[in-house]
Amino acid sequence: MGTSSGGAWSVTSATVVRASAVGPVVFRRPRTGAPCGGDSPYARAVKPFLLLATRAEDAAADDEFAAVLRHGGLRPGQVHRVRLEAGPLPDVTLDDYSGVIVGGSPFNSSDPDEQKSPAQHRVEAELAVLLDEIVDRDFPFLGACYGVGTLGTHQGAVIDNTFGEPVGPTTIELSDAGRADPLLEGVPDRFDAFVGHKEAVARLPEHAVVLASSAACPVQMFRVREHLYATQFHPELDLAGLRTRIETYRDYGYFPPEQAAAILTASRDVDVSPAHRVLATFIRRYAK
Repeated sequence: MGTSSGGAWSVTSATVVRASAVGPVVFRRPRTGAPCGGDSPYARAVKPFLLLATRAEDAAADDEFAAVLRHGGLRPGQVHRVRLEAGPLPDVTLDDYSGVIVGGSPFNSSDPDEQKSPAQHRVEAELAVLLDEIVDRDFPFLGACYGVGTLGTHQGAVIDNTFGEPVGPTTIELSDAGRADPLLEGVPDRFDAFVGHKEAVARLPEHAVVLASSAACPVQMFRVREHLYATQFHPELDLAGLRTRIETYRDYGYFPPEQAAAILTASRDVDVSPAHRVLATFIRRYAK
């Protein structure tokens, strides 16, 4: 890591510190009692994965970080998190990392420019530049939910609100290409996962490959080149995380607030572990 025009950054295993004129701004490790990769099968010397996050709400941001560790089988020292909503992206040297993960976000790539905040405009511009190198190198990339909008937009997909899905579980079905893809090895042809998004892919470019769909959303997962993946469903999300996000985003327009309890009840007995396998396989396949 180097410096950016926004100030000098120091990136550690579980903390990102930005030095600014008003003093250091510290983004800390998740404040959760859930296990965070304590039994990681990966050697401590493995290159970390870079998690690019954009959730301004600490509870949801920290829960997402903990879930990536937990379901990826990683220790805190094996993931570097940068919260892009809080400040500019520092210089990234991809060779320092095993792969890049983009988490979910309240940002919508397809919103009109005039409705986007300055922070969203900055984040989109920074991710576009980083994706230039990631795509050129076919560097391992997994975008979850917001990753569909970022990678999809970068590659010329049409992203709009045609195929949004309400918060809760949905059934995902693999395509023929998905059944043959190594990242989906061991995942059943049909499985359940948690979703909740206002936008989705309406049309992919011809060079992208659809790996999975659902009844309401025809592109639940796609691949570009050999190592660039995006999922509309959340491969890191479990019931506890869903509860946190429902509490955090109940007034963000994803669902009528009065339906929060019903959504949790409908989700309680749903097995989403096959979705977690996608994240775990990404980590296992690219850890180096």
